[in-house]
Amino acid sequence: MKQSLNLVLLNVGYVEHYADWNWKGTQSPFARLYLVRSGKAQIAANDQIITLTPKHLYLIPSFVKHDYICDGRFNLFYIHIYDEHNIFERLSFPFEVDADVLDDLLVKRLLAINPGRELKMSDPRTYDNAPTFFESIAQNSRFPFYSIIETKGILLQLFSKFLMKANFKQEIADKRIIKTIRYIRENIERELPINELSTLCRLTDDHFIRIFKKEMKCTPIQYINQKKIERAQMMLLIEGKQIKDISYSLAFDNVSYFNRLFKSYTGLTPNAYRDKLML
Repeated sequence: MKQSLNLVLLNVGYVEHYADWNWKGTQSPFARLYLVRSGKAQIAANDQIITLTPKHLYLIPSFVKHDYICDGRFNLFYIHIYDEHNIFERLSFPFEVDADVLDDLLVKRLLAINPGRELKMSDPRTYDNAPTFFESIAQNSRFPFYSIIETKGILLQLFSKFLMKANFKQEIADKRIIKTIRYIRENIERELPINELSTLCRLTDDHFIRIFKKEMKCTPIQYINQKKIERAQMMLLIEGKQIKDISYSLAFDNVSYFNRLFKSYTGLTPNAYRDKLML
């Protein structure tokens, strides 16, 4: 876990709202951290309503679809973070933790050493797209190395408050399945036949499938396809490859099948998904 946490700053800023923080259906490939200074607002996510109040830090993980609700005064610091290894895939985090004086100082310091990283507009439609995402990542290269190191240190300190209360999304009791999940993640760009995975666990194919389904609540093929489509989503955002090249790079020989599978998981074809990102 230590080696697979690499937080990259995209944006940081302070903004004052008055009943103008109301956006629906926001879903981004990066996480959001909020430190509320005054007022209150709400976020609707995962079938619950979270009320944002002062002296608290809030975390919205990447790829979580959510709505913003604000009908009055609301002032906050915001931080957008990209994790290259997507820790949110493995861990479930609390939305809210208490904030103290040190957190306030850390956020202010983060803002001070990263001038020009504020959003031009608060509407997610103006910044939640591939060109702006690339531009935000590229901005890190114009800062001196010592500033980048300090930035990463501050992000880790803030993030650690949520990490303290995080839990694995799925408690897997069988060590053979834990080993299999790790193997799938490390080899997701290859074809992964069942007999290769069952051999890894020293089980017959049928026995392996039964144990996997019991632990993961899905078949090995369903899990592999889900992880391949999640990787394809990131590739569509970050890389400029053609759809067929993404399909081949994830061991899908049939591009039409890849397109159908992608749509079954995301509701959009790869082309439509990319077009949405590029708006």
